[in-house]
Amino acid sequence: MEIAYVLINCDLGCEKAIIDKLKHLDNVKEVHGVFGVYDILTKVESDSAENLRDTITWKIRKLNRVRSTLTLMVTEG
Repeated sequence: MEIAYVLINCDLGCEKAIIDKLKHLDNVKEVHGVFGVYDILTKVESDSAENLRDTITWKIRKLNRVRSTLTLMVTEG
């Protein structure tokens, strides 16, 4: 199982709409609004690194009003 945490910056005031969209994406297991440098924290899980990368690149990063992301890949150990 491949796991990544994606930190998301979005346009001001769009957090709730983006969180709602993220909750309906395949492979997205958790979504939380956060305070600080980033606006949203998302946990993404998939059976392969390629599928995980596709979810982040083509589904999360392409959402309207998402400004930037930072992906943290989980390593074993």
